[in-house]
Amino acid sequence: MSRSVRPLILALGVALALAVAAPAPAQQAETPVLVTSCGQSPGPLRLTVFMKRLQIPYDLKEDAAVKDLSAKPYKTLIVVTGSSLKGMGAAGVSIDDEVKRVAALIAEAKKKGIVVVGAHVEGMERRARNAAPGDNSDETSIDTVCPKSNFMIVRKDGDEDGRFTTLSKKYGIPVVFFEKNVEIQDVLKKVFVR
Repeated sequence: MSRSVRPLILALGVALALAVAAPAPAQQAETPVLVTSCGQSPGPLRLTVFMKRLQIPYDLKEDAAVKDLSAKPYKTLIVVTGSSLKGMGAAGVSIDDEVKRVAALIAEAKKKGIVVVGAHVEGMERRARNAAPGDNSDETSIDTVCPKSNFMIVRKDGDEDGRFTTLSKKYGIPVVFFEKNVEIQDVLKKVFVR
């Protein structure tokens, strides 16, 4: 190998190493935001506590429908995954009702150019670990939302089985992980252009 080629190969190797080591840019979205759930879980309330604290303009509508996307010039739709049988019972809906509602909502958001964020903020406690035998409503909620999201925000312990990492790789959807609930605030700061 000639002496003139060695520095070039070394420079390319350093550039490649830096490119691989560089953190991925944070995903970004804009306000105002419409927040809903797929499964009537309390997750959206947890998320909006931090949105309120950061003064991010949002509306929380547990049963948000297609018509709600025309109520304001929403730029972002956040759908929190995870179902609550108690919450769905109180709302008088089933997981099938939730899937139909949210699938239509996401489809309309995409048509309007609204950024769709799939959020899973309750960890494994809102996954199959605590489900009754035969109840797969939490996983149905995830399957309805995450593959159609522009990006995902996920509490890391909710991915202990690699569920969201697998979805991210399969569908090419970026995922932003956080470890503790208080870190949701830092994630939201990075995500929203204000």
